[in-house]
Amino acid sequence: MSGHSLPSITSLRVFEACGRLESCTRAAEELAMTAGAVSKQLKALETTLGLQLFVRSSQGLLPTPAGSSYLGSAQAILTQLEAASTRAHAAASHRRALTLHVLPTLADKWLLPRYAEFAQAHPDIDVQFTNLLAGDGTQTPADASFRFGHGIWPGHDALYLTGRELRLVASPALLEREGALKSARDVLRFSLLQHFELPNAWREFFSQQGLRPKALPPSVRYGFYSVLIRGALTGMGLALVPSVLVAEELRSGALVQPLSLGCVGRSGYYLVWPRERRTDPVLKAFRDWVAQLAQP
Repeated sequence: MSGHSLPSITSLRVFEACGRLESCTRAAEELAMTAGAVSKQLKALETTLGLQLFVRSSQGLLPTPAGSSYLGSAQAILTQLEAASTRAHAAASHRRALTLHVLPTLADKWLLPRYAEFAQAHPDIDVQFTNLLAGDGTQTPADASFRFGHGIWPGHDALYLTGRELRLVASPALLEREGALKSARDVLRFSLLQHFELPNAWREFFSQQGLRPKALPPSVRYGFYSVLIRGALTGMGLALVPSVLVAEELRSGALVQPLSLGCVGRSGYYLVWPRERRTDPVLKAFRDWVAQLAQP
């Protein structure tokens, strides 16, 4: 594509909103534009690219294969432009910028409810939270990342935060339906909810309870703790979840911890940063704060 055929930022923003919301009407509302203006921008973008990006159906706008591929790239471009604009404004105003990759469930349950403390203590630092991966599967640049694992990432330093302490949780409705637990062995009567990144968590649980079952009950596997917790809330089975992610549900009674059972896992949540950035004063300020936040 030649330079004069590049799409406008407005058309990219319209395209991204339409793809995300699957509706021209909702995109127009979000962008404070008329539906006609949104349609005009979409048509102009399709003309520029020489591609059909959407088909209309009873369910709303559906991206074509080309549109689906282009949507991920457009989202990545807009994210990078926003980050670049933030850095430029920060430089002009002598404010300091920090870009962090976050894990949505950890951010929602642990980090963001406390973040106001950092913002108040460091009003001169602009923090941007992004996903680890952009919409097209590429990694977007960041100064540090929140990650889940064993604590070893080549070329990086890591600070353990939380997450190794796993609680066995269940919905009260599940226990009412299937019967209460009288011992750890009773766990074998239930379906078990499992995280893809912790394939041995239930084996570790039984081992720490002094049990060696030959086979485990049927399990349902999830890629995200947020979805796994939702499965536990709806009574799909018992779950082993980092205690930090279910504190609110346990306080409210939406989930219970039968017999106070749980175990200590090998993986947890870490703040991770490139080794060459370890002395960066902005990163150090955030690292010191989050380390204090992680203290028991």
